[in-house]
Amino acid sequence: MTATPTDAGVRLLALARASIANALGLGPAPRWDDDPALRARGATFVTLTLDDELRGCIGSLKPHRTLGEDVVANARAAALEDPRFPPLSAAEFGRVHIGVSLLSPSEFIDFADEAELLGKLRPGVDGLTLFSGCGGATFLPQVWEQLPEPAQFLAALKRKAGLDPARPAAGLMAARYTVEKWDENPEEVE
Repeated sequence: MTATPTDAGVRLLALARASIANALGLGPAPRWDDDPALRARGATFVTLTLDDELRGCIGSLKPHRTLGEDVVANARAAALEDPRFPPLSAAEFGRVHIGVSLLSPSEFIDFADEAELLGKLRPGVDGLTLFSGCGGATFLPQVWEQLPEPAQFLAALKRKAGLDPARPAAGLMAARYTVEKWDENPEEVE
């Protein structure tokens, strides 16, 4: 699931780190406009971990801006605006590890009931977005590492969406996507 950093991965990780450094007053504004690949539209999630624990994760499900803009905005938001955590401090910056996930376009899943939805999920491959009315929630494919059973995965996603985990899936909408993911090498961060 995690790719060895390619040129694209190295650029995205460096851009995410530069964005956070700038937001914390530790570096100049990041630039990406000289890179044609980063001027294409793209949807990303930026995940921060500190001491092997989640420290922030913010992203986009649809490509509504350039890849460079998306990574810069999502990195800053993951560091400073994730409502589950206090803003990242300058002291934590040198120890935080960054991951960037580039999302494929979402594909809606047709299903009649929960059993059919569970049967269509691909553990370890699919990210899943669950919609209920105007609300919803998503899990990146990486969440399968903590919740490997489809029923657990779906129940936890319902909970994240503010739904009762026992609520039947009939009447909900679901879409799946895949990611290409890159993580910083821990030895290179400190």
